[in-house]
Amino acid sequence: MIVAFSVSPSRGDSEGGVSEAVARAVRVVRESGLPNSTNAMFTNVEGEWDEVMDVVKRAVAAAGEGSLRVGLVLKADIRPGYEGQLEAKVERVEERLRGTVPPVME
Repeated sequence: MIVAFSVSPSRGDSEGGVSEAVARAVRVVRESGLPNSTNAMFTNVEGEWDEVMDVVKRAVAAAGEGSLRVGLVLKADIRPGYEGQLEAKVERVEERLRGTVPPVME
């Protein structure tokens, strides 16, 4: 499965930024050893259900250090039997953009 998630603690810095808290969450994900990527809006992590949810839970806890409340947005692509989709899904789109894959006929 691939999970895209975003965490935001209730208390940010003096300008409302949450980059320090988000960095703590991303550190948990990166140290997990699971395939992952981070962009401006979400952190994506790929693995089996239990291991991914454990990482998300620990990342939320890390982001929430010193905060009374943490918001979590989570989207999951659950597709048993598939691995390596974090990169493969993007590559399929890139191939179509390059025109190296014929369009799907409907």
